[in-house]
Amino acid sequence: MKRVGIIALLHESNTFLDEPTTLEHFTTNLLATGPAVLEAFRGSQHEVGGFIDSLAGNPDIELVGIFGARAMPYGTITAECWKTLVEGVEESLRAAMPLDALLVAPHGATVAVSAPDADGDWLQRVRDIVGPEMPIIGTLDLHANVSPQMTKPCQALFGYRTNPHLDQRARGLEAGKTMLRTLAGEISPQLALVQLPLCVNIERQATSEDHGQRLWAEADQLQKQPGMISVSCLYGFPYSDVHEMGGTVLAVSERSREQAESVARQMAQFWWKMRAEFTGQLLAVEEAIEAACAIRQQDPTKPVGLLEMGDNVGGGSPGDGTWIAHGWLKHGQGKVLTVIGDPVAVQAAVAAGIGKEIRLAVGGRLDPARHGSPLEDTFRVVSLSDGKFSEPETRHGGYSKFDQGTTAVFEAASGLTIIATTRRVAPMSLHQVLSQGLKPEDFAAIVIKGVHAPVAAYAPVCSRLIRVNTRGATTADVHELTFHHRRSPMEPFEIMEEWKA
Repeated sequence: MKRVGIIALLHESNTFLDEPTTLEHFTTNLLATGPAVLEAFRGSQHEVGGFIDSLAGNPDIELVGIFGARAMPYGTITAECWKTLVEGVEESLRAAMPLDALLVAPHGATVAVSAPDADGDWLQRVRDIVGPEMPIIGTLDLHANVSPQMTKPCQALFGYRTNPHLDQRARGLEAGKTMLRTLAGEISPQLALVQLPLCVNIERQATSEDHGQRLWAEADQLQKQPGMISVSCLYGFPYSDVHEMGGTVLAVSERSREQAESVARQMAQFWWKMRAEFTGQLLAVEEAIEAACAIRQQDPTKPVGLLEMGDNVGGGSPGDGTWIAHGWLKHGQGKVLTVIGDPVAVQAAVAAGIGKEIRLAVGGRLDPARHGSPLEDTFRVVSLSDGKFSEPETRHGGYSKFDQGTTAVFEAASGLTIIATTRRVAPMSLHQVLSQGLKPEDFAAIVIKGVHAPVAAYAPVCSRLIRVNTRGATTADVHELTFHHRRSPMEPFEIMEEWKA
Protein backbone atom coordinates (compact mmCIF):
# COMPACT_ATOMS: atom_id res chain seq x y z
CA MET A 1 0.00 0.00 0.00
CA LYS A 2 1.28 3.47 -0.97
CA ARG A 3 0.99 6.23 1.63
CA VAL A 4 0.10 9.56 -0.04
CA GLY A 5 0.23 12.67 2.13
CA ILE A 6 -1.76 15.88 1.62
CA ILE A 7 -0.54 19.40 2.50
CA ALA A 8 -2.48 22.61 1.80
CA LEU A 9 -1.28 26.11 2.67
CA LEU A 10 -3.30 28.81 0.97
CA HIS A 11 -3.26 32.59 1.22
CA GLU A 12 -3.49 35.36 -1.35
CA SER A 13 -1.37 38.20 0.03
CA ASN A 14 -2.03 41.84 -0.87
CA THR A 15 1.23 43.61 -0.06
CA PHE A 16 -0.35 47.04 -0.69
CA LEU A 17 -2.44 46.70 2.48
CA ASP A 18 -1.03 48.20 5.65
CA GLU A 19 -2.77 45.62 7.85
CA PRO A 20 -0.87 42.30 8.09
CA THR A 21 -2.17 38.75 8.07
CA THR A 22 -1.66 37.09 11.45
CA LEU A 23 -2.11 33.58 12.78
CA GLU A 24 -5.59 34.53 13.97
CA HIS A 25 -6.68 34.92 10.35
CA PHE A 26 -5.82 31.24 9.82
CA THR A 27 -7.24 29.92 13.08
CA THR A 28 -10.60 31.57 12.34
CA ASN A 29 -10.66 29.95 8.88
CA LEU A 30 -8.62 26.72 8.84
CA LEU A 31 -5.59 25.46 10.70
CA ALA A 32 -5.50 21.68 10.99
CA THR A 33 -3.12 18.73 11.14
CA GLY A 34 -3.43 14.99 10.71
CA PRO A 35 -6.83 13.39 9.94
CA ALA A 36 -8.55 16.76 10.55
CA VAL A 37 -7.10 17.95 7.22
CA LEU A 38 -9.02 15.24 5.35
CA GLU A 39 -12.20 15.97 7.28
CA ALA A 40 -11.96 19.68 6.53
CA PHE A 41 -11.95 19.13 2.76
CA ARG A 42 -13.70 15.80 2.22
CA GLY A 43 -16.64 16.17 -0.17
CA SER A 44 -15.82 19.83 -0.93
CA GLN A 45 -15.44 21.54 -4.31
CA HIS A 46 -11.91 22.54 -3.29
CA GLU A 47 -8.88 21.01 -5.01
CA VAL A 48 -8.06 19.08 -1.85
CA GLY A 49 -11.56 17.60 -2.07
CA GLY A 50 -10.50 16.51 -5.56
CA PHE A 51 -7.26 15.01 -4.20
CA ILE A 52 -9.29 12.96 -1.73
CA ASP A 53 -11.92 11.84 -4.24
CA SER A 54 -9.30 10.81 -6.80
CA LEU A 55 -7.62 8.41 -4.37
CA ALA A 56 -10.40 7.40 -1.96
CA GLY A 57 -11.51 3.82 -2.35
CA ASN A 58 -8.29 2.74 -4.06
CA PRO A 59 -7.20 -0.37 -2.13
CA ASP A 60 -3.55 0.33 -2.91
CA ILE A 61 -3.56 3.88 -1.49
CA GLU A 62 -3.62 5.15 2.08
CA LEU A 63 -4.44 8.86 2.31
CA VAL A 64 -2.57 10.71 5.03
CA GLY A 65 -3.70 14.16 6.16
CA ILE A 66 -0.62 16.17 7.15
CA PHE A 67 -1.23 19.91 7.33
CA GLY A 68 -3.93 22.34 6.19
CA ALA A 69 -4.04 26.11 6.59
CA ARG A 70 -6.16 28.70 4.81
CA ALA A 71 -7.03 32.35 5.43
CA MET A 72 -9.05 34.93 3.56
CA PRO A 73 -6.94 37.17 1.30
CA TYR A 74 -5.44 40.05 3.27
CA GLY A 75 -2.10 41.77 3.88
CA THR A 76 1.44 40.35 4.01
CA ILE A 77 1.83 37.50 6.50
CA THR A 78 3.82 38.45 9.59
CA ALA A 79 7.19 36.79 10.22
CA GLU A 80 5.85 35.26 13.45
CA CYS A 81 2.84 33.78 11.71
CA TRP A 82 4.93 32.38 8.87
CA LYS A 83 7.35 30.79 11.32
CA THR A 84 4.46 29.04 13.04
CA LEU A 85 2.99 27.83 9.76
CA VAL A 86 6.18 26.43 8.23
CA GLU A 87 7.18 24.80 11.51
CA GLY A 88 3.73 23.21 11.53
CA VAL A 89 4.28 21.88 8.02
CA GLU A 90 7.71 20.49 8.88
CA GLU A 91 6.73 18.90 12.19
CA SER A 92 3.54 17.35 10.78
CA LEU A 93 5.39 16.03 7.74
CA ARG A 94 8.13 14.41 9.82
CA ALA A 95 5.52 12.83 12.10
CA ALA A 96 3.69 11.37 9.09
CA MET A 97 6.73 9.68 7.58
CA PRO A 98 7.30 7.26 5.94
CA LEU A 99 5.39 8.40 2.86
CA ASP A 100 5.51 7.40 -0.79
CA ALA A 101 4.18 10.60 -2.35
CA LEU A 102 2.75 14.05 -1.62
CA LEU A 103 -0.18 15.98 -3.04
CA VAL A 104 0.21 19.68 -2.30
CA ALA A 105 -2.02 22.75 -2.60
CA PRO A 106 -0.05 26.00 -2.46
CA HIS A 107 -1.90 29.12 -3.56
CA GLY A 108 0.96 30.68 -5.50
CA ALA A 109 0.49 34.30 -4.39
CA THR A 110 1.44 33.95 -0.72
CA VAL A 111 3.84 36.56 0.66
CA ALA A 112 5.38 36.70 4.13
CA VAL A 113 7.59 39.42 5.59
CA SER A 114 10.34 36.87 6.10
CA ALA A 115 9.67 34.96 2.85
CA PRO A 116 8.51 37.04 -0.14
CA ASP A 117 8.27 33.85 -2.22
CA ALA A 118 6.41 32.07 0.58
CA ASP A 119 5.05 29.22 -1.54
CA GLY A 120 8.49 28.49 -2.91
CA ASP A 121 9.80 28.60 0.65
CA TRP A 122 7.48 25.96 2.11
CA LEU A 123 7.60 23.72 -0.96
CA GLN A 124 11.39 23.65 -0.83
CA ARG A 125 11.27 22.87 2.90
CA VAL A 126 9.04 19.92 2.11
CA ARG A 127 11.41 18.69 -0.60
CA ASP A 128 14.37 18.97 1.77
CA ILE A 129 12.60 16.70 4.28
CA VAL A 130 11.37 14.00 1.89
CA GLY A 131 14.47 13.86 -0.29
CA PRO A 132 14.94 14.11 -4.06
CA GLU A 133 13.00 11.04 -5.24
CA MET A 134 9.52 11.28 -3.75
CA PRO A 135 6.83 12.46 -6.22
CA ILE A 136 5.31 15.83 -5.31
CA ILE A 137 2.34 16.87 -7.44
CA GLY A 138 -0.01 19.75 -6.80
CA THR A 139 -2.28 22.59 -7.88
CA LEU A 140 -2.04 26.37 -8.12
CA ASP A 141 -4.56 29.18 -8.10
CA LEU A 142 -5.09 30.97 -11.42
CA HIS A 143 -3.71 34.09 -9.66
CA ALA A 144 -0.43 32.43 -8.73
CA ASN A 145 2.77 34.45 -9.25
CA VAL A 146 4.85 31.41 -10.14
CA SER A 147 8.58 31.31 -9.40
CA PRO A 148 11.27 28.77 -10.28
CA GLN A 149 11.53 28.04 -6.54
CA MET A 150 7.91 26.85 -6.58
CA THR A 151 8.33 24.57 -9.57
CA LYS A 152 11.72 23.05 -8.71
CA PRO A 153 10.46 20.79 -5.86
CA CYS A 154 7.47 19.51 -7.89
CA GLN A 155 7.02 16.95 -10.65
CA ALA A 156 3.75 18.53 -11.82
CA LEU A 157 1.56 21.53 -11.00
CA PHE A 158 -1.94 22.11 -12.39
CA GLY A 159 -3.32 25.66 -12.46
CA TYR A 160 -7.02 26.47 -12.22
CA ARG A 161 -8.44 27.04 -15.70
CA THR A 162 -11.49 29.12 -14.84
CA ASN A 163 -12.19 32.52 -13.29
CA PRO A 164 -14.47 32.52 -11.33
CA HIS A 165 -12.70 29.44 -9.98
CA LEU A 166 -15.28 26.71 -10.62
CA ASP A 167 -12.85 23.94 -11.56
CA GLN A 168 -10.84 23.56 -8.36
CA ARG A 169 -12.13 20.07 -7.63
CA ALA A 170 -11.46 19.09 -11.27
CA ARG A 171 -7.84 20.22 -10.97
CA GLY A 172 -7.48 18.26 -7.73
CA LEU A 173 -8.85 15.18 -9.49
CA GLU A 174 -6.39 15.75 -12.35
CA ALA A 175 -3.47 16.00 -9.94
CA GLY A 176 -4.60 12.88 -8.06
CA LYS A 177 -4.97 10.82 -11.23
CA THR A 178 -1.55 11.96 -12.41
CA MET A 179 -0.15 10.83 -9.07
CA LEU A 180 -1.71 7.38 -9.48
CA ARG A 181 -0.13 7.03 -12.93
CA THR A 182 3.20 8.20 -11.53
CA LEU A 183 3.14 5.71 -8.66
CA ALA A 184 2.24 2.94 -11.11
CA GLY A 185 5.33 3.76 -13.18
CA GLU A 186 3.27 4.68 -16.26
CA ILE A 187 4.71 8.21 -16.44
CA SER A 188 7.50 10.34 -15.00
CA PRO A 189 6.06 13.88 -15.16
CA GLN A 190 8.29 16.74 -16.26
CA LEU A 191 7.39 20.37 -15.44
CA ALA A 192 8.43 23.50 -17.34
CA LEU A 193 7.87 27.15 -16.46
CA VAL A 194 7.97 30.33 -18.57
CA GLN A 195 7.53 33.72 -16.87
CA LEU A 196 6.16 36.45 -19.13
CA PRO A 197 7.11 40.11 -18.55
CA LEU A 198 3.38 40.85 -18.40
CA CYS A 199 1.19 42.19 -15.61
CA VAL A 200 -2.29 40.91 -16.43
CA ASN A 201 -4.88 43.47 -15.38
CA ILE A 202 -7.41 42.07 -12.90
CA GLU A 203 -10.27 43.48 -15.01
CA ARG A 204 -9.23 41.24 -17.91
CA GLN A 205 -8.87 38.01 -15.97
CA ALA A 206 -12.26 36.49 -16.86
CA THR A 207 -11.62 33.19 -18.63
CA SER A 208 -15.06 33.03 -20.30
CA GLU A 209 -14.71 36.28 -22.24
CA ASP A 210 -13.48 36.25 -25.84
CA HIS A 211 -9.81 36.94 -25.10
CA GLY A 212 -9.77 34.33 -22.34
CA GLN A 213 -11.45 31.72 -24.53
CA ARG A 214 -8.88 32.23 -27.28
CA LEU A 215 -6.01 31.89 -24.83
CA TRP A 216 -7.34 28.68 -23.31
CA ALA A 217 -8.29 27.23 -26.70
CA GLU A 218 -4.62 27.43 -27.64
CA ALA A 219 -3.64 25.82 -24.33
CA ASP A 220 -6.13 23.02 -24.98
CA GLN A 221 -4.68 22.39 -28.44
CA LEU A 222 -1.11 22.22 -27.14
CA GLN A 223 -2.20 19.96 -24.31
CA LYS A 224 -3.62 17.44 -26.81
CA GLN A 225 -0.18 16.67 -28.23
CA PRO A 226 0.89 13.06 -27.62
CA GLY A 227 2.98 12.90 -24.48
CA MET A 228 1.54 16.06 -22.91
CA ILE A 229 -0.44 16.07 -19.67
CA SER A 230 -1.28 19.71 -19.00
CA VAL A 231 -0.79 23.33 -20.10
CA SER A 232 -1.70 26.06 -17.62
CA CYS A 233 -1.81 29.84 -18.04
CA LEU A 234 -1.50 31.53 -14.64
CA TYR A 235 -2.70 35.14 -14.76
CA GLY A 236 -0.86 36.23 -11.63
CA PHE A 237 -1.87 38.46 -8.72
CA PRO A 238 -0.91 42.09 -9.37
CA TYR A 239 -1.41 43.07 -5.72
CA SER A 240 1.64 41.11 -4.55
CA ASP A 241 4.70 43.29 -5.02
CA VAL A 242 7.21 40.49 -5.57
CA HIS A 243 9.77 39.67 -8.24
CA GLU A 244 7.71 36.82 -9.69
CA MET A 245 4.51 38.88 -10.09
CA GLY A 246 2.99 38.46 -13.54
CA GLY A 247 1.65 35.97 -16.03
CA THR A 248 3.25 32.53 -16.35
CA VAL A 249 2.85 29.33 -18.32
CA LEU A 250 3.28 25.83 -16.90
CA ALA A 251 3.54 22.75 -19.10
CA VAL A 252 3.65 19.14 -17.89
CA SER A 253 4.72 16.26 -20.10
CA GLU A 254 4.59 12.54 -19.39
CA ARG A 255 8.34 12.02 -19.64
CA SER A 256 10.13 14.62 -21.79
CA ARG A 257 11.46 17.81 -20.24
CA GLU A 258 12.36 19.04 -23.71
CA GLN A 259 8.73 18.65 -24.85
CA ALA A 260 7.42 20.44 -21.76
CA GLU A 261 9.81 23.33 -22.29
CA SER A 262 8.99 23.61 -25.99
CA VAL A 263 5.24 23.63 -25.37
CA ALA A 264 5.58 26.18 -22.55
CA ARG A 265 7.52 28.50 -24.87
CA GLN A 266 4.94 28.11 -27.65
CA MET A 267 2.10 28.92 -25.28
CA ALA A 268 3.92 31.91 -23.80
CA GLN A 269 4.70 33.32 -27.25
CA PHE A 270 1.04 32.99 -28.28
CA TRP A 271 -0.04 34.83 -25.12
CA TRP A 272 2.54 37.56 -25.67
CA LYS A 273 1.19 38.29 -29.17
CA MET A 274 -2.28 38.93 -27.74
CA ARG A 275 -1.06 40.84 -24.67
CA ALA A 276 -2.89 44.04 -25.66
CA GLU A 277 -6.16 42.22 -25.04
CA PHE A 278 -5.20 41.83 -21.37
CA THR A 279 -4.89 45.58 -20.81
CA GLY A 280 -7.54 46.81 -18.39
CA GLN A 281 -10.67 48.55 -19.66
CA LEU A 282 -11.43 50.93 -16.82
CA LEU A 283 -14.82 52.52 -16.22
CA ALA A 284 -15.20 55.35 -13.69
CA VAL A 285 -17.97 55.42 -11.07
CA GLU A 286 -20.15 58.08 -12.74
CA GLU A 287 -19.87 56.38 -16.14
CA ALA A 288 -20.80 53.03 -14.62
CA ILE A 289 -23.84 54.46 -12.81
CA GLU A 290 -25.03 56.22 -15.96
CA ALA A 291 -24.76 52.91 -17.85
CA ALA A 292 -26.54 51.07 -15.02
CA CYS A 293 -29.46 53.51 -15.04
CA ALA A 294 -29.85 53.10 -18.81
CA ILE A 295 -29.84 49.32 -18.49
CA ARG A 296 -32.34 49.53 -15.64
CA GLN A 297 -34.77 51.53 -17.84
CA GLN A 298 -34.64 48.77 -20.43
CA ASP A 299 -35.11 45.97 -17.88
CA PRO A 300 -36.59 47.10 -14.54
CA THR A 301 -37.18 43.52 -13.36
CA LYS A 302 -33.59 42.85 -12.30
CA PRO A 303 -30.88 44.85 -10.54
CA VAL A 304 -27.63 45.88 -12.18
CA GLY A 305 -24.56 44.47 -10.42
CA LEU A 306 -21.80 47.04 -9.88
CA LEU A 307 -18.50 45.24 -9.24
CA GLU A 308 -16.34 47.44 -7.01
CA MET A 309 -12.85 46.52 -8.17
CA GLY A 310 -11.00 48.84 -5.77
CA ASP A 311 -12.57 47.12 -2.76
CA ASN A 312 -12.30 43.52 -3.91
CA VAL A 313 -12.57 41.46 -0.72
CA GLY A 314 -11.35 38.38 -2.58
CA GLY A 315 -8.18 40.34 -3.39
CA GLY A 316 -7.55 41.26 0.23
CA SER A 317 -9.34 44.61 0.44
CA PRO A 318 -11.02 45.56 3.76
CA GLY A 319 -14.56 45.47 2.37
CA ASP A 320 -15.65 48.84 3.79
CA GLY A 321 -15.37 50.89 0.60
CA THR A 322 -18.09 53.43 -0.17
CA TRP A 323 -17.22 55.06 -3.51
CA ILE A 324 -20.00 53.42 -5.54
CA ALA A 325 -22.63 53.77 -2.80
CA HIS A 326 -21.89 57.50 -2.55
CA GLY A 327 -21.97 57.78 -6.34
CA TRP A 328 -25.30 56.01 -6.59
CA LEU A 329 -26.92 58.20 -3.93
CA LYS A 330 -25.77 61.24 -5.94
CA HIS A 331 -26.42 60.07 -9.52
CA GLY A 332 -28.40 56.84 -9.40
CA GLN A 333 -32.12 56.11 -9.60
CA GLY A 334 -33.83 53.65 -7.27
CA LYS A 335 -32.83 51.57 -4.29
CA VAL A 336 -29.25 50.32 -3.88
CA LEU A 337 -27.84 47.49 -1.75
CA THR A 338 -24.25 47.17 -0.54
CA VAL A 339 -22.37 44.91 1.87
CA ILE A 340 -19.99 46.69 4.24
CA GLY A 341 -17.53 45.14 6.69
CA ASP A 342 -18.08 47.27 9.80
CA PRO A 343 -18.12 45.62 13.26
CA VAL A 344 -18.60 49.01 14.96
CA ALA A 345 -21.85 49.61 13.06
CA VAL A 346 -23.00 46.08 13.86
CA GLN A 347 -22.43 46.68 17.57
CA ALA A 348 -24.48 49.87 17.36
CA ALA A 349 -27.34 47.95 15.73
CA VAL A 350 -27.24 45.27 18.42
CA ALA A 351 -27.36 47.95 21.10
CA ALA A 352 -30.28 49.73 19.43
CA GLY A 353 -32.33 46.66 18.53
CA ILE A 354 -34.46 45.62 15.55
CA GLY A 355 -36.87 48.28 14.34
CA LYS A 356 -35.04 51.16 15.98
CA GLU A 357 -33.72 54.20 14.12
CA ILE A 358 -30.17 55.39 14.76
CA ARG A 359 -27.92 58.04 13.29
CA LEU A 360 -24.87 56.21 12.09
CA ALA A 361 -21.75 56.39 9.92
CA VAL A 362 -21.14 53.07 8.16
CA GLY A 363 -17.99 52.00 6.29
CA GLY A 364 -14.98 54.05 5.25
CA ARG A 365 -13.32 53.53 8.63
CA LEU A 366 -9.96 51.97 7.84
CA ASP A 367 -8.70 54.31 5.10
CA PRO A 368 -11.26 56.88 3.86
CA ALA A 369 -8.78 58.45 1.44
CA ARG A 370 -8.42 55.16 -0.41
CA HIS A 371 -11.82 53.54 0.08
CA GLY A 372 -14.25 56.44 0.52
CA SER A 373 -15.76 58.35 3.43
CA PRO A 374 -18.38 56.81 5.77
CA LEU A 375 -22.02 56.61 4.68
CA GLU A 376 -23.76 58.88 7.20
CA ASP A 377 -27.54 58.70 7.53
CA THR A 378 -30.42 57.84 9.81
CA PHE A 379 -30.89 54.10 9.49
CA ARG A 380 -33.59 51.73 10.65
CA VAL A 381 -32.26 48.42 11.96
CA VAL A 382 -34.14 45.94 9.77
CA SER A 383 -32.69 42.69 11.11
CA LEU A 384 -29.90 41.03 13.09
CA SER A 385 -28.45 37.57 12.51
CA ASP A 386 -25.47 35.37 13.34
CA GLY A 387 -24.16 35.88 9.80
CA LYS A 388 -23.80 32.18 9.00
CA PHE A 389 -24.98 30.81 5.66
CA SER A 390 -24.34 27.91 3.27
CA GLU A 391 -23.87 27.65 -0.50
CA PRO A 392 -25.12 24.42 -2.14
CA GLU A 393 -23.76 25.18 -5.62
CA THR A 394 -20.22 25.11 -6.97
CA ARG A 395 -18.85 28.60 -6.47
CA HIS A 396 -15.54 30.45 -6.61
CA GLY A 397 -13.06 29.27 -3.99
CA GLY A 398 -14.70 25.92 -3.33
CA TYR A 399 -16.36 27.25 -0.16
CA SER A 400 -19.71 25.91 1.03
CA LYS A 401 -19.91 27.26 4.61
CA PHE A 402 -19.63 30.96 5.45
CA ASP A 403 -19.49 32.90 8.71
CA GLN A 404 -19.41 36.69 8.53
CA GLY A 405 -20.08 37.13 12.24
CA THR A 406 -22.99 39.03 13.72
CA THR A 407 -24.69 40.83 10.84
CA ALA A 408 -27.07 43.79 10.72
CA VAL A 409 -29.26 45.07 7.91
CA PHE A 410 -29.75 48.85 7.82
CA GLU A 411 -32.23 50.76 5.69
CA ALA A 412 -32.34 54.53 5.07
CA ALA A 413 -35.02 56.73 3.54
CA SER A 414 -32.50 57.68 0.84
CA GLY A 415 -32.93 54.22 -0.71
CA LEU A 416 -29.69 52.84 0.67
CA THR A 417 -29.73 49.37 2.24
CA ILE A 418 -26.58 48.08 3.92
CA ILE A 419 -25.70 44.58 5.06
CA ALA A 420 -23.10 45.32 7.75
CA THR A 421 -20.92 42.39 8.76
CA THR A 422 -18.50 41.75 11.59
CA ARG A 423 -16.09 39.76 9.42
CA ARG A 424 -15.08 40.26 5.81
CA VAL A 425 -16.57 37.66 3.48
CA ALA A 426 -16.00 37.77 -0.26
CA PRO A 427 -19.27 37.86 -2.27
CA MET A 428 -18.93 34.37 -3.69
CA SER A 429 -22.46 33.31 -2.69
CA LEU A 430 -25.82 34.97 -3.31
CA HIS A 431 -26.87 33.58 0.05
CA GLN A 432 -24.93 36.44 1.62
CA VAL A 433 -27.98 38.47 0.55
CA LEU A 434 -30.72 35.85 0.66
CA SER A 435 -29.83 34.71 4.19
CA GLN A 436 -30.67 38.23 5.40
CA GLY A 437 -34.21 38.03 4.05
CA LEU A 438 -33.45 40.36 1.14
CA LYS A 439 -34.47 39.85 -2.49
CA PRO A 440 -32.17 41.07 -5.29
CA GLU A 441 -35.13 42.08 -7.45
CA ASP A 442 -36.18 44.67 -4.88
CA PHE A 443 -33.15 46.81 -5.77
CA ALA A 444 -32.17 48.84 -8.81
CA ALA A 445 -28.48 48.13 -8.18
CA ILE A 446 -26.32 45.93 -5.98
CA VAL A 447 -22.76 46.95 -5.14
CA ILE A 448 -20.64 43.78 -5.22
CA LYS A 449 -17.15 43.89 -3.75
CA GLY A 450 -15.31 41.76 -6.24
CA VAL A 451 -14.25 41.43 -9.87
CA HIS A 452 -14.70 37.85 -11.07
CA ALA A 453 -15.35 35.75 -7.96
CA PRO A 454 -18.99 36.97 -7.63
CA VAL A 455 -19.96 36.34 -11.26
CA ALA A 456 -21.25 32.77 -10.90
CA ALA A 457 -23.41 33.78 -7.94
CA TYR A 458 -24.75 37.13 -9.16
CA ALA A 459 -25.00 36.82 -12.95
CA PRO A 460 -28.25 34.79 -12.79
CA VAL A 461 -30.08 37.52 -10.82
CA CYS A 462 -28.61 40.66 -12.42
CA SER A 463 -29.50 42.09 -15.81
CA ARG A 464 -25.84 43.07 -16.25
CA LEU A 465 -22.61 43.06 -14.28
CA ILE A 466 -20.46 46.18 -14.70
CA ARG A 467 -16.86 46.32 -13.47
CA VAL A 468 -16.18 49.70 -11.89
CA ASN A 469 -12.73 51.19 -11.42
CA THR A 470 -12.51 52.74 -7.94
CA ARG A 471 -9.61 53.77 -5.77
CA GLY A 472 -8.59 51.28 -3.11
CA ALA A 473 -6.17 48.54 -2.12
CA THR A 474 -7.27 46.51 -5.15
CA THR A 475 -7.66 49.26 -7.72
CA ALA A 476 -7.67 47.92 -11.26
CA ASP A 477 -5.48 50.83 -12.34
CA VAL A 478 -2.08 49.25 -11.69
CA HIS A 479 -0.37 52.55 -12.48
CA GLU A 480 -1.78 53.81 -9.17
CA LEU A 481 0.22 51.15 -7.29
CA THR A 482 3.83 51.77 -6.28
CA PHE A 483 5.91 48.67 -6.96
CA HIS A 484 9.38 48.16 -5.53
CA HIS A 485 10.13 44.52 -6.41
CA ARG A 486 8.51 43.71 -9.76
CA ARG A 487 10.57 42.73 -12.77
CA SER A 488 11.47 45.40 -15.31
CA PRO A 489 10.83 45.89 -18.16
CA MET A 490 7.25 44.64 -17.89
CA GLU A 491 4.12 45.47 -19.85
CA PRO A 492 2.10 47.65 -19.34
CA PHE A 493 4.50 49.68 -17.17
CA GLU A 494 7.15 49.72 -19.88
CA ILE A 495 6.29 49.23 -23.55
CA MET A 496 8.15 46.27 -25.05
CA GLU A 497 8.17 45.77 -28.79
CA GLU A 498 9.90 42.40 -28.72
CA TRP A 499 10.16 39.49 -26.32
CA LYS A 500 11.08 35.90 -26.93
CA ALA A 501 10.09 33.09 -24.58
